[in-house]
Amino acid sequence: MYVLGIETSCDETGVAVYHSRHGLLSHRLYSQVALHAPYGGIVPELASRDHVRKLLPLIRQTLADADLSLETLDGVAYTAGPGLIGALLVGASTGHSLAWSLNIPVVAVHHMEGHLLAPLLETPDLQPPFLALLISGGHTLLIEVRRLGEYRLLGESIDDAVGEAFDKVAKMLDLGYPGGPALEKLAREGNPERFAFPRPMCGRPGLDFSFSGLKTFTLHTLAATSGTPQDKADIARGFQDAVADTLAIKCRRALRQTNIERLVAAGGVCANQAIRRRLADVSGGENAELFLPRPEFCTDNGAMIAFAGCLRLLAGQQEGHSIVARARWNLEDLPPIALQSGLLPHAGAAGCCSGDARTTKPT
Repeated sequence: MYVLGIETSCDETGVAVYHSRHGLLSHRLYSQVALHAPYGGIVPELASRDHVRKLLPLIRQTLADADLSLETLDGVAYTAGPGLIGALLVGASTGHSLAWSLNIPVVAVHHMEGHLLAPLLETPDLQPPFLALLISGGHTLLIEVRRLGEYRLLGESIDDAVGEAFDKVAKMLDLGYPGGPALEKLAREGNPERFAFPRPMCGRPGLDFSFSGLKTFTLHTLAATSGTPQDKADIARGFQDAVADTLAIKCRRALRQTNIERLVAAGGVCANQAIRRRLADVSGGENAELFLPRPEFCTDNGAMIAFAGCLRLLAGQQEGHSIVARARWNLEDLPPIALQSGLLPHAGAAGCCSGDARTTKPT
């Protein structure tokens, strides 16, 4: 089955073609960073309009990369939420229109399920049960995956998502937008011993997160310094270490509470190398396996949507005539993915992920 995946939930336009037996055939990603940078954050209306301009050309390019035509496709998958409603509607309407014109099924994909399943693109023999830490600009979730499509929320942020906290602290440090990568780069020059940042909500039971206090602590710490480049580097290091430790502590607690021996981490913030190292330390200490997508599959991308959509199409799920787009969508509300034996892509599919992967820079 050839499935076209479309991702337009926020500020990146992603398209991919996935085959149920041969794996990822091609994927392209267009970033809107340059478009939003002058505003210091994402402008929803501009994001939607840019998706309109870029999506169809990107679909044509992605199909050409795989040496395929539209008529080859067996299904279409698109991100239906959560996300910016205008941006979501661009992908949803395009996905439905293509499917209707080709008389093939179309399926709406939960954005965070795409992230959650992204490690399977390269490790398709990973099977539930496992824990999933989903960390992005809009979400911080700790999920128990009982089986594909069956999810139980164990913990979440009660205020800011971890990616949002990174961006806001980066703004305090005058690092520009997007802030996460710039803060990580600056933190490499920082002294980890200078500032003692708190590890919020780690001294109490439970698996929820909170990052708003870290922002306040950062603001007060910065105000107490002269604001030199070294001051900012030390603050960036202290903040990043606190976030990495907090995530790791909660993951260790979840592994022990559930007795699950596999941990998946995904989402845009998972590209942060300090966080990846800290999660590796924790999983190793708990004799648990850690599964991380490569950085290009951490950010929003069409490959994860094509893969998740392929699984649901193979399970017989598809949309009706209504175009589905949801700004908010509870992951626990999804139906299970009941695949017949042997339909899950085999281990040989992983090698296809290293094929013709391209990122289109803003123009």
